[in-house]
Amino acid sequence: MASADSGSASALTQLNALVMSASIEARYRGSRMASIVLVHGIAQEQYSADLLESGWVPALAGGVRASGHGDLADQLWRSGHPGELEVRMAFYGNAFLDPCAQGGSAPHELDTSARQVAEELAAEWLEAAAIRSTLPRDQREARRRLDSMALDDEGEQGLGAKIRPAANALAALKWFAPFGFGLAEKFVVRALSQVTLYLTDDGVRQHAQQQVLDLMGSETRLVIGHSLGSVVAYEALHRVQHPVALLTLGSPLALQTIVYPRLRPQPPRVPNHLTRWDNLADRDDLVASHIDLAPFFPAQEGQTVVPITLPSVDNGAKPHDVTHYLNKAAVGRVVAETFG
Repeated sequence: MASADSGSASALTQLNALVMSASIEARYRGSRMASIVLVHGIAQEQYSADLLESGWVPALAGGVRASGHGDLADQLWRSGHPGELEVRMAFYGNAFLDPCAQGGSAPHELDTSARQVAEELAAEWLEAAAIRSTLPRDQREARRRLDSMALDDEGEQGLGAKIRPAANALAALKWFAPFGFGLAEKFVVRALSQVTLYLTDDGVRQHAQQQVLDLMGSETRLVIGHSLGSVVAYEALHRVQHPVALLTLGSPLALQTIVYPRLRPQPPRVPNHLTRWDNLADRDDLVASHIDLAPFFPAQEGQTVVPITLPSVDNGAKPHDVTHYLNKAAVGRVVAETFG
């Protein structure tokens, strides 16, 4: 009898522990619902949500302060500490971290269809540099590389042989000069791989979007997506049922041959419950191949919200750097208007 009582007590203890754990988790998850959700871009797999927040949030507060809204900036970041407004990073970089997993593949390790996507992505970025770069050297170099790639056939090595030359061609542009050539090539390889995997691997896609949705609730007012993060944010917001604003920075959403035709749902359109959509791009940001998104994302039937592309900004020697975007007064004004 004593043994039975002991077993019942043990079971009750375990049940109480589970209930308490569930209660704690529910309270914790409730506290995670953010007023502003941040969504990072490519090549962030070596970081974490906390580390990225420590760079993004003060930069965002700087942009808000630059726009003349010091009180709101203090609610974001004050004296080296987060303020009253809950700002959280949706971190999905871990999907690309493990080199033994699909998410860690380099472009030359992808399957045939994914390698084709990576090659076309590299070519489209080169096209953007050839047409839009304000650096004459980059325009000439991109055009020369594109012509050279067009003349080459597949050769004995097949389809994958073109991916490394395409990555090298991108890395040779002055756009990547702050990295140094070796780091630039690694960045390009990671960028090609990660954009490709997001678009072709449903597991990676679902994981990334879920990190955004897990931070969102009715109190979420603004989602800020940078680079590939703007694609993740855009698709995730199609699954949200409450009003929220979107700000995209250096976005590849309108990459015509690669990203745009693979967006979900099709045809691409403004998510149902957006209250506004602002877009910002440096003219020299190759990732944002089309600076104006409005022609590609019509409003929902009966709605009026369309992407509004703000006047182009100058991010200096690092045109794709997210903190350079966030520091801008244009971003600060969007935040201030969103929060009234």
